[in-house]
Amino acid sequence: MSEWLPATAVVTGGASGIGLAIARKLSALGVAVLLADLPGERLATAGSELSCGTFACNVAKAEEVDRLAEVAFERLGRVELLLNNAGVGGPRGKQWEVSSDDARAHFDINFWGIWNVCQAFAGRMARQEAASAIYNTGSENSFFCAVPQTAAYIAAKHAVLGLTESLREDLPENVHAGLLIPGWVFTAIGDERVMRNGMDVDEFASIVVPQILARRRFVVSHRSNVKRIDERIDELRESYDEFGVDDDMDVRDVIARLRGS
Repeated sequence: MSEWLPATAVVTGGASGIGLAIARKLSALGVAVLLADLPGERLATAGSELSCGTFACNVAKAEEVDRLAEVAFERLGRVELLLNNAGVGGPRGKQWEVSSDDARAHFDINFWGIWNVCQAFAGRMARQEAASAIYNTGSENSFFCAVPQTAAYIAAKHAVLGLTESLREDLPENVHAGLLIPGWVFTAIGDERVMRNGMDVDEFASIVVPQILARRRFVVSHRSNVKRIDERIDELRESYDEFGVDDDMDVRDVIARLRGS
């Protein structure tokens, strides 16, 4: 994989877990990193460890994210890598047992937080001449239901996939957009008794950082995820094979023909 090395990076959810582990790798490569996370001791400690800038920000609040973008460009000059990573574990229970208020509060962080950061940074990055990239943190749950009874989390991660794929097409050629797809990684996002069985977070960072620097569309870790992805795709293909009607109405092909006419 050919590598691109950004001069600067902003990492949301950078005070711990995946965000901090990736920030460590980037900092070791000489990338100037700005960590963003909720205010508190963890953010201050992470900044001290990496000797890098920090900014306290709740990604669910668009006005705070707008200020983060302003500060990032003021401090760094330009942002060549955005790791849009802040997120939380979701409410547990059967879908009808989870209150709508709890589900909306979860979406405020795990989907609208991603949206807010993209909205604040993407336009600014599009106006830069430098090669740059936006990576949104999805999940294996962007492609299948890995954890039972977490409908809000799974729905939000599916939505992040859709947002990222659409964003790719809005950006100019010099700005790449991709999806980070963690499998089971030991972070504080879930019950420690369960999460401790996951991949070490520094091992995960070692796997994914080269893919980020290669500007891959999908940045992956756990090969076992393919099993569940194939289960869904195989059933989808079976339905199309049995019931799909032969036509010439692929939406992309039709749009291309209309544009050419």
